[in-house]
Amino acid sequence: MTVPGRRSSTFSRLLRHGFTDPSGAERLLDVPELSTLRGDDVLLDALGATADPDLALRGLVRLVEAQPETERQTFTTTLLAAKPFRDRLLGVLGASEALADHLARHPRDWESLVTYEAADLHPGVAEFERGLAEATDEVSLRVAYRRCLLAIAARDVCGTIDVAETAAELADLATATLRAALAIARAAAPADAALCRLAVIAMGKCGGHELNYVSDVDVIFVGEPAQEAGDPEGGEAKAMQAATRLASHLMRICSETTVEGTIWPVDANLRPEGRNGPLVRTLSSHLAYYQRWAKTWEFQALLKARPVAGDPELGAQYIDAVSPLVWQAAERENFVPDVQKMRRRVVDNIPAAQIDRELKLGPGGLRDVEFAVQLLQLVHGRSDAGLHSGTTLDALAALAAGGYVGRADAAQLDEAYRFLRAMEHRIQLYRLRRTHLVPEDDADLRRLGRSLGLRTDPVAELNKEWKRHAAVVRRLHEKLFYRPLLDAVAQLAPGEIRLSTKAAGQRLEALGYADPAAALRHLEALASGVSRKAAIQRTLLPVLLGWFADSADPDAGLLGFRKVSDALGKTPWYLRLLRDEGAAAENLARVLSAGRLAPDLLLRAPEAVALLGDPEGLKPRGREHLEQEVLAAVGRASDAEQAVAAARGVRRRELFRTAAADLIGSYGTEDSPREPDPGALVDRVGEAVTDLNAATIAGALRAAVRAEWGDELPTRFAVIGMGRFGGHELGYGSDADVLFVHEPREGVDEQDAAKAAGKVVAEMRRLLQLPTADPPLLIDADLRPEGKSGPLVRTLKSYAAYYHRWSLVWESQALLRAEPIAGDRELGDRFIELADPLRYPAEGLGEDAVREIRRLKARMESERLPRGADPTLHAKLGRGGLSDVEWTVQLLQMQHGWAEPGLRTTRTRDALRAAHAAGLIPTEEAQTLDEAWVLATRVRNAVMLVRGRPGDTFPSDPRELAAVGRYLGYEAGHVGEMVDDYRRITRRARAVVEELFYGA
Repeated sequence: MTVPGRRSSTFSRLLRHGFTDPSGAERLLDVPELSTLRGDDVLLDALGATADPDLALRGLVRLVEAQPETERQTFTTTLLAAKPFRDRLLGVLGASEALADHLARHPRDWESLVTYEAADLHPGVAEFERGLAEATDEVSLRVAYRRCLLAIAARDVCGTIDVAETAAELADLATATLRAALAIARAAAPADAALCRLAVIAMGKCGGHELNYVSDVDVIFVGEPAQEAGDPEGGEAKAMQAATRLASHLMRICSETTVEGTIWPVDANLRPEGRNGPLVRTLSSHLAYYQRWAKTWEFQALLKARPVAGDPELGAQYIDAVSPLVWQAAERENFVPDVQKMRRRVVDNIPAAQIDRELKLGPGGLRDVEFAVQLLQLVHGRSDAGLHSGTTLDALAALAAGGYVGRADAAQLDEAYRFLRAMEHRIQLYRLRRTHLVPEDDADLRRLGRSLGLRTDPVAELNKEWKRHAAVVRRLHEKLFYRPLLDAVAQLAPGEIRLSTKAAGQRLEALGYADPAAALRHLEALASGVSRKAAIQRTLLPVLLGWFADSADPDAGLLGFRKVSDALGKTPWYLRLLRDEGAAAENLARVLSAGRLAPDLLLRAPEAVALLGDPEGLKPRGREHLEQEVLAAVGRASDAEQAVAAARGVRRRELFRTAAADLIGSYGTEDSPREPDPGALVDRVGEAVTDLNAATIAGALRAAVRAEWGDELPTRFAVIGMGRFGGHELGYGSDADVLFVHEPREGVDEQDAAKAAGKVVAEMRRLLQLPTADPPLLIDADLRPEGKSGPLVRTLKSYAAYYHRWSLVWESQALLRAEPIAGDRELGDRFIELADPLRYPAEGLGEDAVREIRRLKARMESERLPRGADPTLHAKLGRGGLSDVEWTVQLLQMQHGWAEPGLRTTRTRDALRAAHAAGLIPTEEAQTLDEAWVLATRVRNAVMLVRGRPGDTFPSDPRELAAVGRYLGYEAGHVGEMVDDYRRITRRARAVVEELFYGA
């Protein structure tokens, strides 16, 4: 019976020693088997030093109870007398519930923890083979494997070996286990063993000597006939069948679950063709595959290949044969796209619910370090054999020694990697389950923190240390891949190692830079010297280089940055903006590397870079605001040329604002994810470009009138937007389709008014097309009555007379998108009143008019498509393109607009939605047309953004085509998929057009 005073004292002692359940601990200490140890502080001190004293005590009680009565005294005596043994045993019991279960099933295995004295702290494969030597079947192999694992875990939790040594021992134990399993498989099938030679090649962490406690063991099997056969083909086939049976048996021995658990799954999916390929191949078959079919990631995987079991000569031949291929991988034509896909796959593989707890794949996780180290090895290992290690930390040390990574950076990453691997080891050790997730339960976190030596506040300290190390790793691409490039061109302290010019060029080439020599010159110009400007740019450039490398044209991005920096480098706010506003720097990188249009606009007025750092800076400004600014600038100008130059300057700035917002919305950045609705981007661009072109024309009109007539023109004058202009659907390369209408003021002669209106139109067109650094705004009035042969400007009465007497059906159709955009608003509104009965005829169109529209459309398809153009890829006139969708919608507007108010709009997408709402187009067909129209519009916008000049088809240049793909949301290497998708979407749209427009 426990007296109260003694109980209180015991509670205090147990709490002081780290127990969280002192009542339960006291009950366990009262069991007869431990009663002799109850008052011994030696035992409590040892329990208190474990990761989880409660868990350790429970495991100890189970182990004592499992001992035969004749052995119990020996066990307890040894426990108290031998401190190294006590620390190892209790350390394991406090960290691993699974190994406590093993000891309870095999109570004599505690003796294995006594036998490892100081001289045997680092056993190799041979030592583990001796530990497994008595295993003759699957069950005994599992028991022997756990016994060896128990010894590794004991050394690990006691700090006798570090995390790298633990991983290496686990890999050595795996090697010994594979050999033992193969021996069992051969013993079970001696005839198969006699027919073939079989080599087991370890891959992944096992091959790299950095295995986890619980992990798939990745392997590749290589087989050959055991001897020359009379029938070589038949002999080889039989040998491969025998080798496959042996390999399959080996995998079952290691992977199947029994009462003793599983050793670990053997995974052969890294073999040629993955799970679809034969399990065992000959050496020549492996080589044929790698030389002809293998992808870059397969060579990256082979970087860790190591023969571990089976025929050692065959294994060595395999490594000798594939190694040269590994170190040529960076020279492959598709190396950069493959690398980019591999980088993105890391993030794509993370389930959203686990991203914050993922030690392996999460941001700042283990895979980030491993991937970056391997990538550097592939790039620089071509010429430096010292980098050919399959072990991450050894390779990182070699990269630092060779100057490919800064020493301080390598030391930080080494520390971070070791900490994260230690977390992973201890998480897996608890229940010997394959997981990379940080637990959420506080008890689990407490045990994890204490196992890593964090004792004051284990949970808080663990989270702090984890986040600190993850933050270091999150900068790995800056730390490992980009910064040494600057060291290669910057002035370093004497004696410091830096990348050679050749190595820096190789790295830039691997990043996708087409002209590494030019890129190095840019870096030298930007980063060399001791000025504050150079210092800030040395800080910025590593990150910018990564963002440029993510684009389709890194060279253009770096060149653009140099030009902008040359223009603004002495401006105090510029570098401060990029340094202090993370979004500004990333936005600038995306804009500069996305194509020609936006950088050209920016370089004409580099101060516009300030827009990229303001959260409101990329929002388009409304027409009213723009028109006020333009008219104010025109009013301040001394002559018409200066006035329109000011207006065009506003247009240039706003065009850059629109293009930058579009690019950033299309590509996405860290702070601003990709816009999920492409249609919203199209609408914003169309509205913004329409507004700024309308404001520019209003400014040109004001300048033309002021130059000749002062404040009042002798005739009222209005500009009517037509086509995409009137539809608020302008793209970056669109002309401004307009009609000019005037009406003489009271008392003014009609001829004088007509002359004045004509002079205004001519002057506006001249001013807007003056050669300047700003992009021109081309006025197209070909939709006027009588087309090119008709007068440029007419009175309202003349329009009315013409449309009443001579108007053709196509002219009525053209008026569907007529909308006043500048000049006398009341006159413009009266023109629209004139147009409405023509574009929305009462009772709709007659059959003759419908036939005429169809005939005109068919003629346009056959005559206006450029010679040689692919009709399946022409965004404007091709199958399912803009023209198909717009003519279909416009036919419905002319047929039903008189009865359906929603159809009376100049905007194509609004009209399409109205037609659907009115039941004129089924839902699926409406969605098909809308998707095709949005896609075709985005293709035209993309071509203008990328090439800097208008185009209706996909570019033929591979880099330009890739840039168009990135704008449309396709990752690197997927341009074929983009073209296929375009054809598929527009083909479906054309089928709808055939039905709705042609009545097919």
